[in-house]
Order: sequence, then structure tokens, then C-alpha cells
Amino acid sequence: MKYITKSIAPVLFFIISIILTGCNGGEMEEKHTVYSNINNIPAAAWEKLSEKKIYFGHQSVGFNIIDGINAFIKEYPQIKLNIVETNKLAGFKRGVFAHSRIGKNCEPETKFDEFNQLIKTGLEQQPDIAALKCCYVDVTGKTEVEKTFNDYVKTIAEIKQKYPKINIIHFTVPLTTTKITWKTKLKTIIGKKEIWEYDDNIKRNQYNAMLVKKYKGIEPIFDIAKIESTNPDGTRSTFQKDKKTYFAMSPEYTDDGGHLNKTGQKIVAEQFLLLLVNL
Repeated sequence: MKYITKSIAPVLFFIISIILTGCNGGEMEEKHTVYSNINNIPAAAWEKLSEKKIYFGHQSVGFNIIDGINAFIKEYPQIKLNIVETNKLAGFKRGVFAHSRIGKNCEPETKFDEFNQLIKTGLEQQPDIAALKCCYVDVTGKTEVEKTFNDYVKTIAEIKQKYPKINIIHFTVPLTTTKITWKTKLKTIIGKKEIWEYDDNIKRNQYNAMLVKKYKGIEPIFDIAKIESTNPDGTRSTFQKDKKTYFAMSPEYTDDGGHLNKTGQKIVAEQFLLLLVNL
């Protein structure tokens, strides 16, 4: 009896394997490798990414990110991204990482509208991956955060309804450093409600929390605000107002309080490349 059981075990295993394979349409499901370190990404993965058509709409901080990506391309020759400043995809016979300025700073609705139109008609060919990055000046202490966020959500919903196959990356809004001076402390002590040193980043924190809550686990998010506020030692750059904690840009990553310096460019660019190659 034991002999019969042992002899039919391989046969049963083979039959079960055939059944499972059949349920997959004759193919075994491909395992997707997730890379967490740029040094571990094989040339084949970079080659696969280079075959995709990518569009990235941005302004000045976006150029900082592009500079960081170009720095990595010089350091890692296996990265074959064809980076071109253009908002046209037609005519490229192979993959391209297209990027361009989009909309007007301080007017985020112009960026949403132009991104929508570019995806629908302007690019002349639909991208595999698309991303729109607002600037820190697009969300300030005077911004109606909920309205601005709802405008963004509406824009993305329209695009996804018409072009569901486009992989849209959602960017949080970049932060700035928060300088706390004696004047800032005095404003806090006397109970002043509007403190510009705090208010801009508070509104950005609110917008970013809405975006993460909306798209987390559903569509890819590039949380540039989280990256910018994470110090080199892993701690977060924060400030407090009304007993609430908010995130600010780490001074280590900027020379002017908002744009990325060489260090910041590489840190943000590396995480963006990891996200792209893992899609």
C-alpha cells in the first residue's frame, strides 16, 4: 500500500500542475521583482524601462529631478533612458523619457488643464507612464486646499476614463524649509493666527495627506514631500503649530529653501528611478 501511494504521488503532482497551468491560460504567472536599491537593478530591467514612452510635466523642481537622473545616467551606463525636453511623443521609434514645462507657477489649475489636454491630444501619442508635478509655489497659505485637490482628482479621473491603460504617477507637492526665528516665536506667543513661516507648508501637508489617502494602494504615488523631509540620518524635518506636527524640507537638500541642491537632486532622482523601474 505504501508503495502504491509513493508511486502515484508524482503523477498526482503532475496532473495538478497541468490543471493550475491551464487556469493561467497555459502560462505560469510571471513573478515581479521589486528593487529597493539602484545598485541591484539589472541591465535587463533598465532596458525594459527604456522601451517605454514616459511624459513628465513640471517646472523648476522638475528640472532639478532631471538633473539628478542625468547624474545617475553618467554614473550607471546601463541606464539607457532617452531623456528629451519635449511635449511631443510622435516620431520616437523607441522609448523616450519626455519632459517639459507645464502651466504657470502659482496657478495649479493651469497645470491640471494643460496636462489633461496634452494627454488627450497634445502629445500626439499616448504615453505608457505620465506624471504631473506641481511646485511648492502652487500650494501656499492662501490656497483653498480642498478645491485645488478636487480639481486635480477631477482631471485625473477624466484622463483615466478615456485612457485607462496609462500609468499615472501622482506627485505630492514639494515642501520648503521652515525657518523659525525669534519673530516666529513671538507671533506664536501672542497668538497670531497667520504665520507665513508655517502656513505654506501646513497647506502643503494638508494637500499631500489628501493625495496619499486618495491614491495609496490604488495607483503609484511619488511622495517627494516625504523624501524631502527625511533627513540623511532617517529622522524627519518637522515643526509644530497648535500642538500639531507638520513636515518641512530638510535643509540638507536645498541651498535656497525650496529647490533641490546636488545632494537633494540625487536623493529624489534615485527614488523616482526606483519607482519607474518597479512599475
